[in-house]
Amino acid sequence: MGHSHQHGHNHSNFEESRQGNKKGLLIALIITTFIMLLEFFGGLLTNSLALLADSGHMLSDASSLLLSLVAIWFASRKASKNKTYGFYRFEILAALFNGVTLFIISGFILKEAYERFMDPPAVASGTMMIIAIIGLIANLLSAWFLMRKGDVKDNVNLRSAYLHVIGDALGSLGAIAAGIIMLVSGWYLADPLISVFVSLLILKSAWGIIKQSVHILMEGAPKTIKTEDLKSDLMNIKGVLNVHDLHIWTITSGLDALSCHLKIQDEYDEQTILKATTELIRKKYHIDHATIQLEKSDFHHSDLLV
Repeated sequence: MGHSHQHGHNHSNFEESRQGNKKGLLIALIITTFIMLLEFFGGLLTNSLALLADSGHMLSDASSLLLSLVAIWFASRKASKNKTYGFYRFEILAALFNGVTLFIISGFILKEAYERFMDPPAVASGTMMIIAIIGLIANLLSAWFLMRKGDVKDNVNLRSAYLHVIGDALGSLGAIAAGIIMLVSGWYLADPLISVFVSLLILKSAWGIIKQSVHILMEGAPKTIKTEDLKSDLMNIKGVLNVHDLHIWTITSGLDALSCHLKIQDEYDEQTILKATTELIRKKYHIDHATIQLEKSDFHHSDLLV
């Protein structure tokens, strides 16, 4: 029987990516906080729900960016005796929280929009548009820094923060569109109507983040890896008779782990099979954190629960 616990060759890239994520989040947080205050007071001044909705969403964004930043800092703490995997999962919890807050804020905007449909108030559309344009520029700038410095494609924590910012950009666009309609036609229903449309777009993004976060917290296999393909590849290694108790999960975005048991032929050398297995898992599936148990005919264990 053999056992392997392989540590990574990609750890430096992983840490480098995290530093980039940190920088991107910090710059986006500063920009977002400034514009949030501008839009909030501008919304009060102009009596625009589209602008107040956007500033409310920006408050959520500033919170989500701060939370994502704290999560990266928290996750970088070393593993402890009772947290043997370290604190990486805090990033996934932050992403889940961000997704839930997007849902709550959208609910508030929809409620306020309903009330305004019943009795649409006058809106100072010209001032509202100027503030919304400033907001849009700031949002696009934040999104650009997050994309340039961080990993918005594969890091669920960073992507949840990025989606908050993109949602804001949509909110600003909506406020500009509402402002143009009201300025040209005086149709004040445009303000709540566009707010509803933006809220629904935000809800769609939020649902994707919540789904992915829950999938990771439930120890689901990474979407980039097909379990059956990996199992088939392991079975094709010379000397392997059977693959069982195979588990693949994500610790945090960009850091996957695997454990499995391999039944091997008695005449084969354990170390040769172990080397071939760990190399396959690392090179083809990009998993450095692999634990493999090798078993020969004289070793039997009872059925495991999972």
